[in-house]
Amino acid sequence: MRIAIGGFMHESNTFAQLPADLNRFREGSLAYGPALVPVWRDAHHEVGGFIAGADRFGYDLVPVAMGLATPSGPVTDEFFEHLTDALGTGLRLAEADGVLVALHGAMVTPRHPDADAEVLRRLRAAVGPDVPIAATLDFHGNISPRMAETANILVGYQTYPHIDQRERGLLAAELLTRAVKGEVRPVSFVAKPPMLINLLGQATDRDPMKAIMAMAREEEKAPRVLSVSVMAGFAYADVPDMGASVIAVADGDRGLAERAAKKIADRMWAVREELNVECPKPAEAVARAIASDRAPVLLVDLGDNIGGGSAGDGTVLLAELLAQKAKGFVVVLHAPRAVVQAKEAGVGGVLDATVGGAADRMHGGPIQLRGTVRSLHDGKWVEAEARHGGRRQNDQGHTAVVDLGEGNTLVLNSLRTPPFSLGQLTSLGIDPKRSRAIVVKAAVAYKAAYAPIAGEIIEVDTPGLTAINPARFEYKRIRRPLYPLNGE
Repeated sequence: MRIAIGGFMHESNTFAQLPADLNRFREGSLAYGPALVPVWRDAHHEVGGFIAGADRFGYDLVPVAMGLATPSGPVTDEFFEHLTDALGTGLRLAEADGVLVALHGAMVTPRHPDADAEVLRRLRAAVGPDVPIAATLDFHGNISPRMAETANILVGYQTYPHIDQRERGLLAAELLTRAVKGEVRPVSFVAKPPMLINLLGQATDRDPMKAIMAMAREEEKAPRVLSVSVMAGFAYADVPDMGASVIAVADGDRGLAERAAKKIADRMWAVREELNVECPKPAEAVARAIASDRAPVLLVDLGDNIGGGSAGDGTVLLAELLAQKAKGFVVVLHAPRAVVQAKEAGVGGVLDATVGGAADRMHGGPIQLRGTVRSLHDGKWVEAEARHGGRRQNDQGHTAVVDLGEGNTLVLNSLRTPPFSLGQLTSLGIDPKRSRAIVVKAAVAYKAAYAPIAGEIIEVDTPGLTAINPARFEYKRIRRPLYPLNGE
């Protein structure tokens, strides 16, 4: 068997201004042909699972192209055309017996609100109607029924934080090879309950989502049900297919897939109110962190969740920590200009700089700070453990560690980098376990790395592009009614 592999992954926040263009993908990961194999072979990522599947399931690997970028605003149409053309051309030349493709499910371009479905449509056109296609999808994908009409197999992550990506890639590879051999005839169905789920309610270690996942695993035990994927959706994309969904894959029986998917979707709808999670405002949260005797306290900056497409330079919690005279905190900010100033000051030098609020003022305004440059770094590290996103090679760009006094540390980096790995701090000589409080600009994904060392976790209702309350956003293109917006 010749199995072609590739991918095109981006989570697009349509409320964000920063577009995902060629440079954003180069900063993330962009590789063509055989060059993608060493990048992803050892990663805890579905593409790593595709590669491992060659030995496990006995196929010849035909690598085509793989692009991934940190969540931001929509992908530019120009780059979309470039990478889909590379994938399509590669598939036409590959003469493959099957296709494994890693998609996100929440990619948007100005021209294509359902960009992942458009990728699948073009891949189908490249290989013809008879070559099976298996696509892996992020748990936060806004999955459309059109995807199931084009791909034979759709498999989504089932953990949040996403630590099962490699395993889901292996499952997709197994189902695809069985399809190529004629052992199964996989068909997919997508059910979409009329609801969105806030990110905190999506955590798979928290009921009722935990119970829904257990229900899906039981449904997979039924005869001829090959896979069931609960998909929480991505609320920061103003597109018609935004919201939760359930994917079922069955052997030759679309009706069976439909019944399995709708059974889980009905359960999600029944517990919709329990899936909403409320949390404190910044002043209350910081006061609680200062009073806590369970260090380190994690202050989760929900409104500036980098993994959801925000700027990463929000200052709301930093300003509150300073106003309440907190001690022993660590805050990471995206601040390329301040990094340049820190390099000019040198280690041991004094840094006077304005940080934050560069991208917009939705996450707090600029703050003037004075501190001592403790150290300078290239910002690179290797993550050996399974972490959300599956990245092994990490790069937050040139980075400066600044001492603000009172045991307070400010980390300034040049590349927006979600807090998915403790290596972001330990590679800089910072021991997070010795901090009093750490601000993490995330929602749930940080937990795989940070929860084991946390004394207490306080999720904070901060403003911004990834605010936990969907009522903060003006949606124009979503389908309605859609719970819980506008009382619907």
